[in-house]
Amino acid sequence: MEYRKQSNQTTRKEFILLGLTDEPRQQIALFWLFLAIYMIAVGGNAVISILVLSDSKLHTPMYFFLVNLSILDICMTTVIVPKMLYCLITGEKTISFHVCIVQLYCFAFLVSTEFFLLAVMAIDRYVAICHPFRYANFMSTRICTTLAASSWGFSFFHSLLHTVLISNLSFCGPYQLQQFFCDIPPLLKLSCSDTTTNELLILTESSLCTLVAVMTVIVSYVRIIYTILNMATKEGRRRAFSTCVSHLTVVTLYYGTLVFNYIRPTSSYSLKKDKVMTVMYTIVAPMVNPFIYSLRNKQVKEALRSQFHKLQRQR
Repeated sequence: MEYRKQSNQTTRKEFILLGLTDEPRQQIALFWLFLAIYMIAVGGNAVISILVLSDSKLHTPMYFFLVNLSILDICMTTVIVPKMLYCLITGEKTISFHVCIVQLYCFAFLVSTEFFLLAVMAIDRYVAICHPFRYANFMSTRICTTLAASSWGFSFFHSLLHTVLISNLSFCGPYQLQQFFCDIPPLLKLSCSDTTTNELLILTESSLCTLVAVMTVIVSYVRIIYTILNMATKEGRRRAFSTCVSHLTVVTLYYGTLVFNYIRPTSSYSLKKDKVMTVMYTIVAPMVNPFIYSLRNKQVKEALRSQFHKLQRQR
């Protein structure tokens, strides 16, 4: 795979990640900031996963999907942040073509899986609130496993398709990516090939997938809200709503920034401004998700206290 200039056929085997800033002092500050965020994100999601796996009271469909979400968040930040930190602290911003393509695929795969998984979690909340007496049958272990596996499996091929198309493009100098990792929009901007197929795929296949996921969430929550409003007691409405507010918060943050970044023509991208949105769903969201799901969740708090007391007794 070669990067070709129009006059002389030369081979370029690396890109330059321009990152968030060129100011040395800002780079040092950002290094410590994102290192702290990365440690919190990995630690918080690891704690959630360990709690769910170790406490039998949390062995329910909702927490099964939450473990999947936590694993995705750990992987997604790990795909992006370590390389970003290396660039910030060393000033070495190059990334080889093959590493770039691998990073692009892993990132696209993880982002897509989380996107679909959040839609599956909306279905779980719908069944739990609108059909509580049939919840155990509708959300059996087999069905939950199938839904989660479908999210992972479909994303595998969805991301592979985009990555293969990107890897077959030719790229023109100065080979500078206006981003802190390898992503589709900046790579399309840098290509000197015809990117019509790539853009068409984003605006059709990706938009269709996005529409299905978003409509699943919207329809689920319309039914949920209708059911909650028709509940007889105020306490029942409060409890039902409290089981959804965490998921709804995560969906709003994740879907909003992701759709804004991707589902629009390449010509409308403002890559420097879009970096802020990218930071939100790639780094900030994985950090805050464990807190969103635990701060208002009594079961998670009780499980955390239980594990803490066990550690104290062992000492």
